Amino acid sequence: MRFLTAGESHGPELTAIIEGVPSQIPLTKEDINEHLARRQKGYGRGRRMQIETDQVTITSGVRHGKTTGAPITLHIENKDWKHWQKVMGPEPISEEEEKDVKRQIARPRPGHADLNGALKYRHRDMRNVLERSSARETTARVAVGAVAQVILRQFGIDVAGHVLEIGNIKSSVESADSAASIKEKTEQSEVRCLDTNAEEKMKQAIDDAKKDGDSIGGVVEVLADHVPPGLGSHVHYDRKLDAKIAQAVLSINAFKGVEIGIGFEAARLNGSRVHDEIAYDEAAGYYRKSNRLGGFEGGMTTGMPVVVHGAMKPIPTLYKPLQSVDIETKEPFSASIERSDCCAVPAAAVVCEAAVAWEIANEFLEKFGADTLPDIKKHYEMYLDEVRSF
Repeated sequence: MRFLTAGESHGPELTAIIEGVPSQIPLTKEDINEHLARRQKGYGRGRRMQIETDQVTITSGVRHGKTTGAPITLHIENKDWKHWQKVMGPEPISEEEEKDVKRQIARPRPGHADLNGALKYRHRDMRNVLERSSARETTARVAVGAVAQVILRQFGIDVAGHVLEIGNIKSSVESADSAASIKEKTEQSEVRCLDTNAEEKMKQAIDDAKKDGDSIGGVVEVLADHVPPGLGSHVHYDRKLDAKIAQAVLSINAFKGVEIGIGFEAARLNGSRVHDEIAYDEAAGYYRKSNRLGGFEGGMTTGMPVVVHGAMKPIPTLYKPLQSVDIETKEPFSASIERSDCCAVPAAAVVCEAAVAWEIANEFLEKFGADTLPDIKKHYEMYLDEVRSF
């Protein structure tokens, strides 16, 4: 499979086109809207979430509740567009109309794509950069990830994300029993955390940062259950599934680090405390006695749960702005203040979940793929039988 997203933060809509989804997979807009709503929740979100109520419109690739095998097109309206039509409209405007349009943005904000994008694409008005580089684009990626989760559910694979850390507050529940239990519990938490004691401390940390005109980041975990062994490959660097997942997680706005399993902790331990011992059960086949490597060996899944951690930096738009330089005058200034979240870590857990789900679903279809769901199920069941008796 592959997908593309298009659209700007204050444009008319966000669009995603997904190619390669097999036919006969049950899919409705409710399957996607559920995850779009989850992305909009979370303590510390800004006023934009009060404006938008994200809902998807499916315009191709699904008929009467089932995929057809054709490309799937998803549209998500930006309700704030009505206030930005003159600023963001695609049609040429007259000099007179230009007077009504907001001034060009010539002052790059530290931590954003503003300056780098302006240099790369020669934009004197950096709105051409910030509109696309905005985390609003992750709305479309969550929609795409929702389709991936629908695919995975046909084979009993569950994926869920939760928050491990916000600022210097850590959850004492470092890993959940199952993806299903994560979803059940985190939907009741404003910070998507499994530790109710840590939740209140995290909310206070967010309040303190907001009061100081600052922002705050954190760490999320994604768990994928019932992933079969053998997804990915050891034979080429670009076919290792853990590497693909790492790239996908780091492509999420503001993510600066990724770990598989215990990750960096493995560098501080002896090998006897890192590697997962192998055992065999006549009914289940091979399994690992522990899962410190996060469900991967040699770039391939082991059959144990896939465990991924992502580190999100604090959002760079601050109400206590940092220093920058005007690209027109070359004079220093305090970066502009724009509407923003104080903390988006709970929402980032949903985005990270979508990114991991997509990579696993894509690799699953790469191995077991066919044009239609019944054929894939036959291939998969045959593979599982062979793996158990190997």
